[in-house]
Amino acid sequence: QVQLVESGGGLVQPGGSLTLSCAASVNIFSIDAMGWYRQAPGKQRELVAAFTSGGSTNYADSVKGRFTISRDNAKNTVYLRMNDVKPEDTAVYYCNAQKQRALRTPIDYWGQGTQVTVSA
Repeated sequence: QVQLVESGGGLVQPGGSLTLSCAASVNIFSIDAMGWYRQAPGKQRELVAAFTSGGSTNYADSVKGRFTISRDNAKNTVYLRMNDVKPEDTAVYYCNAQKQRALRTPIDYWGQGTQVTVSA
């Protein structure tokens, strides 16, 4: 129902910056929550940054002050601006969209992931 396409990943040096994009196939106003997760080798998938259903933002402690989530409603796109990246930011980054359902658990949609590698 919802297709998500990430782009913008690649190789970046420590201290550098990178912007990830997530284009949704539907108007993002129809999505209750949307954000970015990442998964490094041997690690659990973790939330990086998200817009909640209430319209506020939520960031992982490890990225606060460095990463910024933003949206362009006209383009149905959510962005993740990554500043001052560190080697520990290396991971596959996934776009996530969540639609709530009355009396049911939410439905989660995921993009295919985009690799971010932070290395000198």
